[in-house]
Amino acid sequence: MEGVANVSILIALGAGLVSFLSPCVLPLFPSYLSLITGTSLTELEAPQDKQRVRRAVVGNSLAFIAGFSAIFISLGASFSLAGRLLLTYQDIIRVGGGILIIVFGIYITGLVKISALARYYQLSPAERPAGFIGSGIVGATFAIGWTPCVGPILGAILLLASTQETVRAGVVMLVAYSAGLAIPFFLGALAINAFFTFSRAFRRYIQAFHVGAGVILIAVGFLLVTDYFAILNAYALRFTPEWLIQYL
Repeated sequence: MEGVANVSILIALGAGLVSFLSPCVLPLFPSYLSLITGTSLTELEAPQDKQRVRRAVVGNSLAFIAGFSAIFISLGASFSLAGRLLLTYQDIIRVGGGILIIVFGIYITGLVKISALARYYQLSPAERPAGFIGSGIVGATFAIGWTPCVGPILGAILLLASTQETVRAGVVMLVAYSAGLAIPFFLGALAINAFFTFSRAFRRYIQAFHVGAGVILIAVGFLLVTDYFAILNAYALRFTPEWLIQYL
């Protein structure tokens, strides 16, 4: 079976969204937006020059997204390639990866505390990037610095990518993960006031949201260990258009 099934893409896309809504990314989104645009939060909320601020937000946000996507997609390609090189040990990788994903899921639910997974490296807001290239570099730094924090979620997707039948399929999964992180970032940047309203309302549900995400990861890990994930993917492919299968 070539390509990657809809199930894997949806899981990766959802994982990116969960990463954005994590406690160490969501609260710092406004600070990063202010950093890459060189605009204060006050100006972002009530811009004097709306055209200038919108251009800065759109251009720098896209550059920032390109920066972190490049890192995540490169990681996906590396894990997928490693999985292909170790094809002889695919069953071991599948079972071992499934067990790790179950552990990550349990951690995300909050049942187990692992301090090392809550660490991250924050770029100082004083380091103002220069132009779109600077925003891209900040995006790459974001991906590297926040990897320990979103590690359980990202790690689960990378482990899943390593079990794909082609390197391309693994890359597609990380493209989907990056999109799940990028879409809310970009929409939040375009509508910063709506983002603040949403963020305040979402805080009361964040724990329940992460418990749900953890349960899904536990289920994915169990499906990998029992090899039912491949059956689920094969079933999903029956409903996938032929043109999409060939593209993926």
